Amino acid sequence: MTSLSSSRPASAFPWVIVICGCLVALLNFGPRSAMGFFQLPMLSDLGWDRTTFGLAMALQNLLWGIGQPIFGAVADKYGTWRVLLLSGILYCAGLLMMAFATNEAMLHIGGGVLVGLGVAAGSFGIVLSALARNTAPEQRSLVFGLGTAAGSAGMFVFAPITQAMISQFGWSSTLVYFAIAMMAIPLLGLPLRGNAKNARNAIVEYEQTALQALKEAFGHRSYILLFSGFFVCGFQVAFITAHFPAYIADLGIDARYAVIGLALIGFFNIIGSLGAGILGQRHSKPMMLAWIYILRSVAVAALLLLPQTPTTIIVFSIVMGLLWLSTVPPTNGLVAVMFGTRHLGLLGGVVFFSHQIGSFLGVWLGGYLYDRFGSYDPVWWFGVALGIFAAIVHLPISEKAVARTAVA
Repeated sequence: MTSLSSSRPASAFPWVIVICGCLVALLNFGPRSAMGFFQLPMLSDLGWDRTTFGLAMALQNLLWGIGQPIFGAVADKYGTWRVLLLSGILYCAGLLMMAFATNEAMLHIGGGVLVGLGVAAGSFGIVLSALARNTAPEQRSLVFGLGTAAGSAGMFVFAPITQAMISQFGWSSTLVYFAIAMMAIPLLGLPLRGNAKNARNAIVEYEQTALQALKEAFGHRSYILLFSGFFVCGFQVAFITAHFPAYIADLGIDARYAVIGLALIGFFNIIGSLGAGILGQRHSKPMMLAWIYILRSVAVAALLLLPQTPTTIIVFSIVMGLLWLSTVPPTNGLVAVMFGTRHLGLLGGVVFFSHQIGSFLGVWLGGYLYDRFGSYDPVWWFGVALGIFAAIVHLPISEKAVARTAVA
């Protein structure tokens, strides 16, 4: 391994790259965040149960997690745009197969495997790594917040659009329209076409192979703790994304509050993500993460213990929105602080794989336990316990670069 120095000076804030990256994040995150709206109309038309839909969404989250470190490594080496091109193709194909599904296998392959891989190839890890490589270190926490907030905006924008389009055109046609929209991802990704070695701000990096980077990371205690804690984030948010509309319907609350709730989560997530990015430049990232997980557990416990009314749903959605993806900027920021940006797509993707294992379990258990017990409450309470675990896990994380010895 050798130390690598670049003579390229740090450039001005790259607005075009950041704006296009944010639009990719918005478009990528939008449809998959609105999948919960398709559950009841699909099951009504096709006669499947919630376990069937839950398994498809669980597979989607799992393949998202498996694919992201792989696509991240490819983007690090060969360039982000090639991966975003693949994202558009896979995402489009998966939504089309889901739209015309006539059996469970088509739902699981299309809405599960292909959409999951499409999301992975264009998700936060890919976009944030590209943004980090093109901004100065002191700007990275802010751009992580901007990129995450853009994904949050996708949830805010697509929640009401999805419900309106399903009501107007039906769930199948809505999926077709979304599939067509996904082909804009490669066009928006053109300014992000560089790789780790030709990044605008690759000032001083440590040259490693991907295998060496992985070995170093998994030998680092703080990385293992970060990997373990991010599992909980995936469990909590994926369960809510997939099952919240059905949960509200089961309470006998008007369906419009599901739209309002998810839209509020998306809107306040923008504020929370931007706030996390700004605060991450000034305050301890591990401590921020610990507080986020504690507050999530408090919010869910309050939802379950207080009277469940439209007002309760609105307040819960606002609070959860502020905490929703506010974990992403400090988590990615910690990986960049520890190991730099040379393999950020890979190492950030591996941490995100833990997130998606949690997502798989949250989505699948939500459907399975509902069909078994007729209630979502066991999964909600399990999420509360996991939030407390995550808060404890993040406290010992050290926010500093890993010690390295350069070899000439």
